[in-house]
Amino acid sequence: MSSAAPVLTIDGPGGAGKGTISRLVAERLGWHLLDSGALYRLTALAAVKHEVPLDDEARIAEVARGLDVVFVAEPETTRVLLEGEEATTTIRTEQVGDAASRVAALPAVRHALMQRQHDFRKPPGLVADGRDMGTVVFTEAPLKIFLTASASERAHRRQRQLQEAGVDASLSSLLEEIQARDARDMQRSVAPLKPADDAITLDTTRLTIPEVVDRLTELLTERGLAPDT
Repeated sequence: MSSAAPVLTIDGPGGAGKGTISRLVAERLGWHLLDSGALYRLTALAAVKHEVPLDDEARIAEVARGLDVVFVAEPETTRVLLEGEEATTTIRTEQVGDAASRVAALPAVRHALMQRQHDFRKPPGLVADGRDMGTVVFTEAPLKIFLTASASERAHRRQRQLQEAGVDASLSSLLEEIQARDARDMQRSVAPLKPADDAITLDTTRLTIPEVVDRLTELLTERGLAPDT
């Protein structure tokens, strides 16, 4: 891990906009991007694929250590291949997201994925998107952001995403799933979801994506971490 490479951590609950915001900031700056949530989703998907029970901590940790995944950067998106098979869309389903939240609560799994996450830190810099990037994985990051939004707004966003993909979804069911996942993520004993002590909390409920991207790049520039963009 290179200490010369600055890191921007972006943590927060699902639906707060972390993925989109992180990708756009990384693209604007020419930095590397770590979607840590994808690693947990891929671990969960691989476990299900190989019929490993989601509460079998030792076996799922083995799955995490041996994860055969390739990220393929493309304009406006990143394709994900798991064991040579397309998984870009599959890992974004609610079912995989729920499974990922469960395996992410297992200490051995988090330990198994730690070094893989550290390896993403390379010059000129890294945008790290997740739930414990600032509190556990990159505690020395010079700028930490905690993105949040109301649960109802996050449910509406998820419903719009699904509708755009041609999938019908109940708003009330999505809201229940988001609230349940929030509770599980915040109450887990290992790396619970919370802002780092030195994080800046940004509520995106009434902000547009460009407004958030502009604000984060301004903060990086103010701290001398990135050139004036």
